[in-house]
Amino acid sequence: MNRFLIVQTGDIGDLILSTPALSALREAYPDGHITLMTPSHSAPVVMNTGLVDAIITFDASQFNRTTAFLKPQNLRMIWHLRRERYDAVLFFRHFTLKLGTIKFALIAYASRAKRRIGLQNGNGWFLTDSIPDDGFGARHEAQYWLDLVGLVGGKHEQYPAKVAQSPSILPKPDDKRRVVIHAGSGGYSLARRWDVEKFAQVADELHRRYDAQIVLVGGKNDDGLAVEACMNNPCVNLTGQTTLAELAGIIADADLYIGADSGVMHLAGAIGVPMVALFGPSNHQAWGTWSPNGRVVILRSAVECSPCSYVGHGIGAREGCMARTCMRRITPQQVLDAVERLFSGDDTPQMTVQHPNPVPFRTQAWQRQYILGLPVDGLTYDQWMDMIDEWIHTSDRCHHVCTVNPEFMMIAQTDPIFANVLRRASICVPDGVGLLWAARRLGEPLPQRVTGSDGVPRIAQESHLRGWKLFFLGAGVGVAQKAADVLKRQYPNVQIVGVYGGSPSPEEEDAIVQMINDSGADIVLVAYGAPKQDLWIARNLPHLRCKMAMGVGGSFDFIAGIVPRAPIWMRNSGLEWLYRLYLQPSRIRRMTRLPRFVWAVLRRGRE
Repeated sequence: MNRFLIVQTGDIGDLILSTPALSALREAYPDGHITLMTPSHSAPVVMNTGLVDAIITFDASQFNRTTAFLKPQNLRMIWHLRRERYDAVLFFRHFTLKLGTIKFALIAYASRAKRRIGLQNGNGWFLTDSIPDDGFGARHEAQYWLDLVGLVGGKHEQYPAKVAQSPSILPKPDDKRRVVIHAGSGGYSLARRWDVEKFAQVADELHRRYDAQIVLVGGKNDDGLAVEACMNNPCVNLTGQTTLAELAGIIADADLYIGADSGVMHLAGAIGVPMVALFGPSNHQAWGTWSPNGRVVILRSAVECSPCSYVGHGIGAREGCMARTCMRRITPQQVLDAVERLFSGDDTPQMTVQHPNPVPFRTQAWQRQYILGLPVDGLTYDQWMDMIDEWIHTSDRCHHVCTVNPEFMMIAQTDPIFANVLRRASICVPDGVGLLWAARRLGEPLPQRVTGSDGVPRIAQESHLRGWKLFFLGAGVGVAQKAADVLKRQYPNVQIVGVYGGSPSPEEEDAIVQMINDSGADIVLVAYGAPKQDLWIARNLPHLRCKMAMGVGGSFDFIAGIVPRAPIWMRNSGLEWLYRLYLQPSRIRRMTRLPRFVWAVLRRGRE
């Protein structure tokens, strides 16, 4: 073999993370002919680097559409591939969408290559050679491509990334540090961006502390102009004024780079400049900067729902959520502390991740199983109460408990953020007779149904006996207080240290979290309805100083007597849903999820 076609259809950052594999391939085949197929706006990354011999470019906005090969320019590209006759074609991408994979199969067969190499997740039916696709973040993207090149004789070493670079167009002052700031994320996902006011605050403080020269860079659609407008000190604003090679030259002269996840961040990583990188909705384990010998601090806020895009084998929520708490919770002070570490004079290469997600709680006391790809914990009420008591007395963080039912599971099938929250929760109790049926159907029966409606009174009883402190959040006007009054009559020693309605609005998050923390609560019970209540908990979990947070749906309404519960015989027969439908006919649309859940379990079985 000496003619290779490399297909990398991603953005600038994706191509930069492919250059270690291109280096490995070039070393294995110094006389080989390597052709790269990549979007036209990404191609300058590798021009004049010696990594490839030819580049086939295309318009990414046209290629990424389902009907891509109905476009004449793409048909011409396919015809060009047929004339070249390659020995091997390597796909540096995940085949996430089945329909989209057809485009890559056409490229594979058009190349007439005997070896068609890529990641196998079940969609790569046209491949002849493959390695398992373990999902986004199971390996770094650069490592995936290095491992693919290993199938044709390339080394598995951690080659550095390599990018085209021209001399800096901006002379560097002799007596000043240069700090390059990129206030953007590219156009693919604006959810990755940090607030311009916070960038400006960091820039002004670096100017004050170090008399640093602040250089703002990025594309014309990035936020450099907005950052400059918020700053109180002068800066050099080159936003939208440089080529990629010129930008690389400017970064190479810098003492520090600061920016969120983007192609420019990967450019800085390839150059090896000390870096503070900010990650929110995107997956840092997949796309963290590739700097084997660099000094990098990755900052994350550790909200439970982050990352929400490109997790496992799915695209997920590419645009994040409206709250953007994962980026908002990263503070200027955290960035400045990271800068101080990098400026401390320690030249030891390091890659550190600050504020990572806590290790998910797991226990051997009961079995965790999966139904429709989502976790359900087979525990009893007694085991749950004992676990809460252990958290209150020994844990150093807040644990999220989800009361999972068939409705939750069907919502999560189309809401990737909610699905991620369920998978990362400490405990998912089986609240729903449908889950007991599904577990028996799959051969792993659950010991009992554990509901939020019965769990809240049980928690109040244990508070009466063990001194737990409770905070009630949400529900309708006055409902949580009525529920608290009822429980105080039933359990005179129950400690309900706070009651507040509020809303799941992001604008209220900080004040509510402070109120809960000031109350000294051990447990917060949130009644905002599903999935809002669990998404609220997930966004604020790292900042709650209680030991357990749980969404309770309509439990306060039941306890307060606003909505009557079904008779005991209906609950025991699994017909409580029917009684609630009788009381609230408007729930009929929600109830359609139940037969869909049954059908999904029958169709998909154990997965």
